Amino acid sequence: MKCFVTGASGFVGSNLVHELTARGHRVKALLRPGADERGLLGLKYDRVAGDILDRQLLVREMEGCDWCFHVAASYALWLRNYKPMYEANVEGTRNVLEAAGKVGCKKIVYTSTVGCIGLPKEVNGKWTPTTEIDVIEPEQLSNDYKKSKFQAEAVAYELFRKLALPIIIVNPSAPVGPGDVKPTPTGQVIVDYLNRRMPAYIETGLNWVHVRDVALGHILAAERGRYGERYILGNAEGNWTMGQTLAVLQELTGIPAPKFKVPHWLAMRVAEANELISAVTGKPPRAPLAGVKMAKYKMWFNPAKATMMLGLPQTPPKQAFADAIAWFRANGYVKK
Repeated sequence: MKCFVTGASGFVGSNLVHELTARGHRVKALLRPGADERGLLGLKYDRVAGDILDRQLLVREMEGCDWCFHVAASYALWLRNYKPMYEANVEGTRNVLEAAGKVGCKKIVYTSTVGCIGLPKEVNGKWTPTTEIDVIEPEQLSNDYKKSKFQAEAVAYELFRKLALPIIIVNPSAPVGPGDVKPTPTGQVIVDYLNRRMPAYIETGLNWVHVRDVALGHILAAERGRYGERYILGNAEGNWTMGQTLAVLQELTGIPAPKFKVPHWLAMRVAEANELISAVTGKPPRAPLAGVKMAKYKMWFNPAKATMMLGLPQTPPKQAFADAIAWFRANGYVKK
């Protein structure tokens, strides 16, 4: 298949290009000018310089493509101005999906996030991971990234219903693994740990998944997914507290895990102070308020639909962390 990929230089996007080319698919990668292409080194693909806000370019460059993977997104937990984020995530999504429909792409896979899915509630001390059918509550849309992606997902559903576009939605959880060039906020947790820059931690819960499984999940969605449905790309064994995550990092690295668990109320006060400083300096806060707000939830999910219907691989989360650690060490992210 000839595949058009947006966000190809990102963590998930570059791993997707790896997996597509490994399977003999031809890739046309949309990259913004100045994009960091280290994650694509050694791969054979057609490079398109441009932006998802350029509708004419999208239509012109997608012509003749069979599949479209819209992975690009603006992701930040703190910005001075969030307008560009909404433009990229909402209007950019409309532009890409409409262009793919206009040129006749047979499959359109839109990369959403588990941040658009309802979060678990604690019942008698037990948390049950949620599924694709759980509706998110307004207070759980706790930051502009989640709000913009929620609106973007609504655009995808709208275009599926009104124009019958062949759209399939995938919702990755927290990917880890090789190729996290930037790194992402989850990758930064590992980098900070390796560099012994984590004296304390905030307890939370995340669903960890190997980035390679997420990339393969996109391809499987194009091959087997049903139009107008969404699939959680996560790991059934990856619902860990931060304490459990740090214990695994200690086991894999030999570096002692931090013992001090910061109370949520204190983390909130520190984050508020950090953001006041950032408002003056323009530099992102070390602990964004949005991240602290999310930390009070157990972001645990059940990927059974994707594993049963798509055949989503379930690489052990510990292996994902081991692969990430090896990659960060091999690529100069760890100070000696």
